[in-house]
Formats: sequence, C-alpha cells, structure tokens
Amino acid sequence: MLGLVLAHLVMAAVLPAVSARNRRAAFRVAALLPAVTLLWALGNAGQALGPGLSSTTSWAPELGLAFDLRLDALGLVMVVLVSGLGALILAYSGSYFGRKSRDAPRTAALLLFFAGVMLGLVLADDLLTLYVFWELTSIASFLLVGQSGEHRANRRAAVQALLVTVFGGLAMLLGIVLLGDAAGTYRISEIVAVPPTGPTVTAALVLILLGALTKSAQLPFHPWLPAAMAAPTPVSAYLHAASMVKAGVFLVARLSPAFAERAVWWVPIVVLGLCTMLVGGWRALHETDLKRLLAFGTVSQLGFLMVLFGAGGRIAAMAGLALLLGHGLFKAPLFLVVGIVDTITGTRDVGKLSGLGRRVPSLAAASALAAASMAGLPLLLGFLAKEAAFEAFLHDGGARGWLVALTLLVGSTLTVGYSARFLWGAFATKPGVPAVPAERPSYGLTVPVWITALAGLVLGSVTAIVDGPASRYGAAYPAHDAVERDYHLALWHGLNLPLLFSGIALGLGVLAHLRRDALTTLHRRLGHPVSAQRGYELAVAALERVAMRVTGRLQVGSLPTYLGFILLTVLALPGGALLAGDRRPAGQAVFHTAIQLPLGLIVVIAALALVRVHHRFTAVLLVGAIGYGIGGLFIVDGAPDLALAQFLVETLTLVAFVFVLRRLPAHFVQKRSPRWVVVPKAVLATAAGILVATLGVVASGAREAPATASEQFARLAPEAGATNVVNAILVDFRALDTVGEITVLLIAVAGTVSLVLATRRDRRRGGRVTGGADTPEHEEELLG
Repeated sequence: MLGLVLAHLVMAAVLPAVSARNRRAAFRVAALLPAVTLLWALGNAGQALGPGLSSTTSWAPELGLAFDLRLDALGLVMVVLVSGLGALILAYSGSYFGRKSRDAPRTAALLLFFAGVMLGLVLADDLLTLYVFWELTSIASFLLVGQSGEHRANRRAAVQALLVTVFGGLAMLLGIVLLGDAAGTYRISEIVAVPPTGPTVTAALVLILLGALTKSAQLPFHPWLPAAMAAPTPVSAYLHAASMVKAGVFLVARLSPAFAERAVWWVPIVVLGLCTMLVGGWRALHETDLKRLLAFGTVSQLGFLMVLFGAGGRIAAMAGLALLLGHGLFKAPLFLVVGIVDTITGTRDVGKLSGLGRRVPSLAAASALAAASMAGLPLLLGFLAKEAAFEAFLHDGGARGWLVALTLLVGSTLTVGYSARFLWGAFATKPGVPAVPAERPSYGLTVPVWITALAGLVLGSVTAIVDGPASRYGAAYPAHDAVERDYHLALWHGLNLPLLFSGIALGLGVLAHLRRDALTTLHRRLGHPVSAQRGYELAVAALERVAMRVTGRLQVGSLPTYLGFILLTVLALPGGALLAGDRRPAGQAVFHTAIQLPLGLIVVIAALALVRVHHRFTAVLLVGAIGYGIGGLFIVDGAPDLALAQFLVETLTLVAFVFVLRRLPAHFVQKRSPRWVVVPKAVLATAAGILVATLGVVASGAREAPATASEQFARLAPEAGATNVVNAILVDFRALDTVGEITVLLIAVAGTVSLVLATRRDRRRGGRVTGGADTPEHEEELLG
C-alpha cells in the first residue's frame, strides 16, 4: 500500500518531463496510476470487507514510529472516490486544458501528487500518519487553487483555504497528541477497539473536531469552499467535490464508532451539520453562477454527511457510507458538466444560458441523471442513501430523532430545489433569452461524465454492491434492536414513513424551484446581517492589526528589549510547566566530584564580574574565562571531545574579539540608567538564571533509564569502528551535522584571518599610529 502511495508521488515528480513533450498526454499518463490503484482495491475488496488488509512500514521502530496503513470497508469506498474519480478527472483534464495551456503541466503533476497524498490519508491507520497526509492535501490544494498566482481571485481563494484548513489542522494535531497519549497508542483501529476516557480525551475530541469541521467546510468555516471555485473546473471537481472536502467527514467516520455516544462528539457535529446543510442549500437555491451553485450544494451535502456519521447508530452509518459514495458520483460529473458548458459557451451564468439542452441533448441527459441522484429520485444511489437516512432518525424516535429527521427533510427539499435549478439554468430554453451558440463537446469531455452518472444508476439499482461495504462499516456500531441489526440498503422497504418523507422532499423541492422568483425576492429582503465570509475577513484584518501592534512594541531596535522578551517567554512557558508539574528528582546530588566546585565558582565569578567591568578587553577575557570554565566541566564529566571543541571555539572567538577591538573604543560608553530600569532587568536575569539552572537539574535527573535511541547508538558504535560512542555519533551518525559545524569554524577562521590582514600594517611611529584603516587621530581614539 505504501508503494502505491509513493508511486503517485514519484510519477508526479517526473510528470513535467512528459508535459514538456505533450501536455494532453501527461494527464492521460497520470490517470494510469489511479486506475491501477482502483483495480488493486477492487481486487482486494473481499479481504477489505472481511478482516481488513493491513500494512506496516517501520521507519523508526525504536521510537514506535511507522506508516500504518489499512484497507477496510470505509477505506475501500474512499479509494473508489479518490482513485476511480481521480482517474476519470485526469483523463477529462487532458481534453479540458488546451495544448498550449501554461497551467497544464503544473496542474497535471499537482493533481497526481494530490491523488497520492489523499490515498495515503484514507488508508492511514495511524493518527500521526494521517496528519502528515492531511497537511499535504492542504498544501496541494493551495497550489492547485492558486494556479500561477497571476489572478487576484485565485490568490485570495488559495490563501483563505490554506489559512482555514491549516488552522484547523494545527488544532487537530494537538488533539491527536492528547488522544494518543491518553490511549497509549496512535493506531486508529486500536483506539476504536478500546476507546480511552477522561477529561484529556474530551479536550482531544474537541480539537480533532475543529480540524474536521474546517476541512469539510462546516459552518462557520464554510466560505473557503465557494471561494475556491476560482480554481479550474477539474480541480474543483476532484478536490472540492470528490475527495479533499471529504477528509473531515472521513475522519469523523473513522472515530465515530468509538466516540459517537459522547455528547461532546455528536452534539457539535449534528448541530453544525444540520445548520450547514440548511445554509448551503438555501444559498445554492439563489446562485446564478452554476459553479457556485454546485459549491454551496457541496457545502450542504457535507453537512448532511456529517450528521449521518456523527450521530451514531448503525442505520445512519450505512446511510452515510452510501451517501459518501453517491455524492462523489453525482457531484463530480455535475462539476465536469459546468466545465463543458463554460468551454463550449463561454459563460456559466444561468441568465445567459438558453437552449443548450437542444444543442447538446446527450450532455443534458447525463446531467439529468446525476442531478436526479442528487435530488434523491428512485433507482439512483442518492435515493438509496436518503431513504436510509430518514429511516435512521425516524426509527430512533424521540425529540432528537424527529428534530433531526424533520431538519433533514427541509434540507432535502432544498437539495431538490437547487438540483432542478441547475438543470433549468444550464439547459432550459428561457423566454426572452436568445439561444446561446455552442459547439459539440469532444468525447474526451463527455465520456467521463457519462461513466460517473451511469455508475450512480447502476449502484442505486444493484443495491447489493453498496450494501456490502455499508453493512460491514455499520457493524462497528451497536444494534439496539432487531430492526437495526437486520437493516439493509434496498430500493423498496414498503409503504412507510421514510418513503413518505422522500416523496414530500421531491414535491416541495419542485415547488420551491417553480416559485424561485418569490424565494429569491425573499432572500434579498432578508439580507445577511451575519456573514461567515465577512467574519473571516474581519478576523484576518484583526489578526494583522494585532501582529503590527505587537511587532511595533517588541521590535524596537533594542537588544536588551529583545533579550527581555525572550527571557519572559522562557519564564512563562517552561517555567510555568515546571511549577505546574511536580517533576523534581529525588536524591539529586549537588555535585559529583570536588573539582566541579572551583570550576563552577570560576564561571560564576567571571559572569558576575562581567556586568561590572568598563574595559572592553577585560570583558572579552572574562567571556573567555566562562567558556574555558565550562570546557573544564566537560572534561570532568567525561566529554573531552566536547571540551576540545569548546576550547577551540573560545580561543578562536577570543582572537577574533582582539582584532575587532582594534576598531572599537577601549572603554564601554557608560550611561547611568535609573533604578527603575536596572532593577527589573536584574530581577528578570536572576529569575531566568535560576530557572535555567533548575531545568538543568530536573532534566538531568528525570531520566530513569537510558533512552532507546542512545542504546542503539551504543550498540551500533562498534560496527562503525569506534570505541567512543560520542565520536561515533559525531563522525558517523551525525556526519553531515558535524561537517556543517566544521564549515562554521572555517568561516570564522576566514573572518579572523581577514581581520589580521586588515591590521597587519598598523604601526606606532613617533607616538602616532599609521598604516591603519582610518586616520591617525581616529586610531589614537580607538587605542585609548
């Protein structure tokens, strides 16, 4: 599995070479690897729906770090979306981008790179592995939405998507660390099998949810998704309909079997999911740009998915998995249709499009098939998922079940309304609007649309195909009665309440479309007193103002001020942690050998004297004394190699200082500072010194056993031909680091030599200095 992921990344790196010869061929070459991945996943479907297919690649086994990957029912469905739709969209892109398009080479490589990291994300069975791929998808999305950066809309959309998703990702990282620490493992399957408990887990779940909600564009973080429609249509179809926006939904689906019964988990998911479904559906109902209509429709559907996966319950989980697959199979082709419409007509505005259905009837038919699945018409996968969703909450009953079911009914009504609006806006003949001229699209554009649209029909009609993965995933949830235990996805469950809800949604949705002008008038009258997009802009502007004010206060050009703020930060963070956690080692010795006392005394006396001297040369000698004293402590503690390096650095520094001092006045410029300035500095410096000393004692006494990495260094040192483990570390295990340190020393030697050469002709003749770099008068002043 890891090999497939890496193959995507490697091919993405070499794909620009293919693009240099044939840009359209590059997309089709890129489509091969996702297609192979899809075939691999389908070939292992039996094992995925059984015990699951696992793979572990350790890259630091002593530290417990490994790439844990697993293919199960949920992963299988996501691979179908990521790799199956990815292959079709890449093939579509070969015809969408022109032969001379400057964006094509970059887009082909980035789309394949994104397919690889998204594949790693959906297969990850380790929270840390998942997070790595999670952030890589954000970076790929930023580059794909921003494109070349020439257009302001692309730049703004890319930055907004990056800020929102990375903000959530950083919060999620903290939650992952807390959850892994509480569970004693980062492996997702182990956490789900034995869920941890406690207040730490509660905080972890809140932080993880923040990452999931931002990634899947839930209220109030949803505006980044419609803004990202500035990207090319294939990018929107893949990232913002089929795969990336489902990452948050996928994470919720992964962890819900373990935490769905906790209120801290399901309450925010269900509440925000329902609100997102309603807001997105309402906005989509009034959009005039076909692409933005689908974008707000995606926001609405993502809210629907969050509700199904976050609420818990076996039937809801099965409905969620069916809708997860169905959404990709009806929303991706609709985005591709928008790209075709824009290509052949030059517009996406519903007010300018007219008569297109008569000119390209096959495209209109494929669009009707996909939109019907989105609206939930029978025989299609969308209907299968929505009826199961109604069944899940109507069967639960109670206030929660009925409230959620009725809200889903309203949201589904809006879905039918904007589905009808899409078909009408793109293909209907509108009175008073001249028929738009259009060319017949190529097969390279229409075939991927038909394949995905027909897939929704086949999977909706042959229900056993989807019921297998859905039942397997739903089995992770407890069955509270026989209805839940025996439920299966089917086109016909009899004349029941869920079927009535589906009929009501279809009827009211069509009515909403017919009354679209009245609803749009109402929409405009209501206004938008609260806007999430405006909130984002205000938050970013406020952050910039705060940053400027903080920078203006801190960056004042004063070295003592910089040091003061650094020491305050050290006192506040590590110092606060030291005080909060009682980690003082027991039985810690003050010193180990008697010679440590005079050496330490030399360092302390030299440091205290340093703040009182007035002559620059004396200050340099005292700094050297401190360094030599520390080198002596290294020798006493059994580190002669470190002591030698310390002596070399101190000697070299002392020589450099001597030559530099020839260009500086002999004495420091004395400015008597008032007591209110001196005393706080002294207190701060003393407190920081005590803290550093205490941290040193605590750190040195906290280790109760040799570190795992240190044990490996000692074990491998003889293989490197070394009898001193420190030498082996410096020369073999950290060779590049050591070379870098030597390079720094060489640069310092070169600087010292240049100082020597610059002053080698200085002479004192007749009481005056000549031959220096400046006038004799200035040289005399410098020499004091």
